[in-house]
Amino acid sequence: MITVGLTGGIGSGKSLIAEIFKRLNIPVFHADDEAKIILNSDEMVVGQIKKEFGKNIYTSHGVDRKRLADIVFNDQTALSKINAIIHPQVRQYFIEWKAKQNAKYVIEEAAILFESNAYNELDITINVHADELVRMKRVVERDKTSVEAVKIRMNNQLHDEERIKLADYTIYNDGIQMLLPQVLDIHNKILNN
Repeated sequence: MITVGLTGGIGSGKSLIAEIFKRLNIPVFHADDEAKIILNSDEMVVGQIKKEFGKNIYTSHGVDRKRLADIVFNDQTALSKINAIIHPQVRQYFIEWKAKQNAKYVIEEAAILFESNAYNELDITINVHADELVRMKRVVERDKTSVEAVKIRMNNQLHDEERIKLADYTIYNDGIQMLLPQVLDIHNKILNN
């Protein structure tokens, strides 16, 4: 089974592209969603997070995501620590999920596929690219947040040029090029691989 990574900068449209692949009957594992679940449900992870960031990082409703984001997106060491705690667990969940799939290929959608080096364990990578200003506008509207907060998060991700160089394929979500033909072209190339 071929493993494909799907990534892109925040607000690039990864989720939209993942949905198109799902409609082509390709199983998609959403690593970022899985990480959010793990943050609250995996006892080992919860224990490590509390040890690193203090017990009060969790409330009665689970991890205080805003507070945790404020810490890790403003401190590279803290970001590295949380990634070291969560990403091995996400990798393991992906491996277990993949074993249950029955398809020519599966997709792992992840925001920091290259930054976490997870791409090294995949056969093919797809990057979704959108102009930085478009991405910023999308995230401000989607997350009801400030431009400054989005810039901080963007600065913790690879620049678009680097992702384009590392990826096997890039889908341009620029509002000019149609998405479906780009996805179908990649889909057919993978099927005929």
